[in-house]
Amino acid sequence: MSPPPPPLGRSRRRAAQPLDGALDDLDLAQARAALAQGRWQGARSLLGRTGDDWDRRGHRVTVLAQEPYCAPWAGEWLLAEPESADARVLLALAKVQRALRGKEKPDRARESCRAAAECAPFDPTPWLGLLMLTRGTGTEEEALRLFDEVRRRHPDHHHAHHLIVARLAERHATAGPDPLHEVYDFAGAAAERAPADSPLAVLPVIAHAERYRVLAAAGHEPADPAASGHWVGRRARQVMKAAFDWWLEWEHEGHPRRLVDLNFLAHAKYCEGRGAEAAALFHRIGDHITPEPWSYPDRDPATAFRAARDSALGTV
Repeated sequence: MSPPPPPLGRSRRRAAQPLDGALDDLDLAQARAALAQGRWQGARSLLGRTGDDWDRRGHRVTVLAQEPYCAPWAGEWLLAEPESADARVLLALAKVQRALRGKEKPDRARESCRAAAECAPFDPTPWLGLLMLTRGTGTEEEALRLFDEVRRRHPDHHHAHHLIVARLAERHATAGPDPLHEVYDFAGAAAERAPADSPLAVLPVIAHAERYRVLAAAGHEPADPAASGHWVGRRARQVMKAAFDWWLEWEHEGHPRRLVDLNFLAHAKYCEGRGAEAAALFHRIGDHITPEPWSYPDRDPATAFRAARDSALGTV
């Protein structure tokens, strides 16, 4: 039996929270609010309009899947439309989210993702779901294989690149700082391989932040990222400058996950001590805070974001 709809107003309270995975996608936020009330037709329409814009589809499906009652409502949608690939992939990623919360057996989530992949063989989103699952239950070899499956369908998949960089950054976690760590080469090569207008240009910054997360957790860096020398070395400065210069010239403001990149870049510029450059990024971000990297290594992201923003804006 499907769960009863949550009380009216639940979605409005959620919208007031500072960390909203929908970011600035208002259509997504509206479909998610309807889904929370058991009205899956909004999600159906949204995903139908999204089509094969794979980065946007992955973003929207992932955010919808995080809604606590998504799995039963997506299941009802699939019962109503058994041939719907959209319903099947939404149900699969909802099960992935449940598995990541410890409320679903990972094997059942994997089965659902593979069924969605069979239903839509060109869609990278079911493979993205499987890649998410490997963060807690799979090996690095499995993660790389799944990443290849995503790239086979969409070579520049934004979310998948972020996931695999986070995983690769965890290699040799206890060995201490290493400016030649493999994740830097991977991120640099991916950024060079991507089209000139791709936000994967910022991937080396993501790699640098993920290495800080790993090193701080292992005790090799201070818990306050701004007090760390991680962002002020020669290589770090080159990476940050290249990414910031790219952003100044970037004209494609419609990418669904661009605010993820801007949060990483603002964090890096703040930690580097470049307050004026960080302030420009904070103005563009507005209130669209992302948990990563502001939560690194073990911080409240909203509090850390606001403190950094207030400090940066105070320099201009």
